[in-house]
Amino acid sequence: QLQLVESGGGSVQPGGSLRLSCAAPGFTLDYTIGWFRQAPGKEREGVSCISISDNSTNYDDSVKGRFTISRNNAKDSVYLQMNSLKPEDTAVYYCAASLLDLQGMCVMTSGAYDYWGQGTQVAVSS
Repeated sequence: QLQLVESGGGSVQPGGSLRLSCAAPGFTLDYTIGWFRQAPGKEREGVSCISISDNSTNYDDSVKGRFTISRNNAKDSVYLQMNSLKPEDTAVYYCAASLLDLQGMCVMTSGAYDYWGQGTQVAVSS
């Protein structure tokens, strides 16, 4: 059973940066990986994803140009670099792994993901 662990969350002022990490100790992440977030009182939403086949990426419009998803060469970690953070980015962020391999793309639909981490809190406020 793949167990995902997120890290890197915290509190930051608007305009600041954080880098979230997703790993599965003892495993390589030979999966399509997605980052999702859920703010209080709101539904979980897809933020970004990176495909396993060719590292194609996808971003929600709300984070395009500010967030960058990447995978390390060892394929044991996936990162979400978050810059120019806004108060509306405040949420619990989850990484998830999907067995779905779509050539040249990935989807940010939670139902497509098979394994989930416990989440890491990101708070953006002044």
